[in-house]
Amino acid sequence: MADMKSIQADTREKMNKAIEAFENNLSVLRTGRANPGILKKIVVDYYGSQMPIDQVASITTPDPRTLVITPWDRGALNPIEKAIRDSDLGLNPNNKGDTIFISLPMLTEERRKDLVKNAKNYAEDARIAVRNLRKHALDEVKKVEGLGEDEIKRGEADVQKITDEYVARVESVFQKKEQEILG
Repeated sequence: MADMKSIQADTREKMNKAIEAFENNLSVLRTGRANPGILKKIVVDYYGSQMPIDQVASITTPDPRTLVITPWDRGALNPIEKAIRDSDLGLNPNNKGDTIFISLPMLTEERRKDLVKNAKNYAEDARIAVRNLRKHALDEVKKVEGLGEDEIKRGEADVQKITDEYVARVESVFQKKEQEILG
């Protein structure tokens, strides 16, 4: 049976993972600047294997509006181009023989609002994940044997403090991303 400290540590660890997942989701949202992270979820069919794009090529940003993808094997050039074209990012790769250039167009106001809306959805998903972890932790607190009513209440209050802290972190990360998108 777990004790209060291990429940709190486990809850913090799981909530950290929820925040990391949230940040990963946000990293693929396009902002006004070129960011190699937007290609993170692209998978390339490389000699029959599905591989993340960053494992078959280097991705650089020579300027704020351009991504340059340089495959480590020229045979990967066309599959990379196809994977980018087929993705839902709406990018148009330009194959230059040994590298692929992607020019990122300016974001329209409408597109920025859509991106903020997506970010809000990711933030809400993260908040829900944190709250679900709180519920699980509260259930665990109630299962600890040998605790009096006051100790259970104190444990529940501690779990709530942890939850509030992580919900605030979600909000902070979201607001930062929102400024990045709208800015």
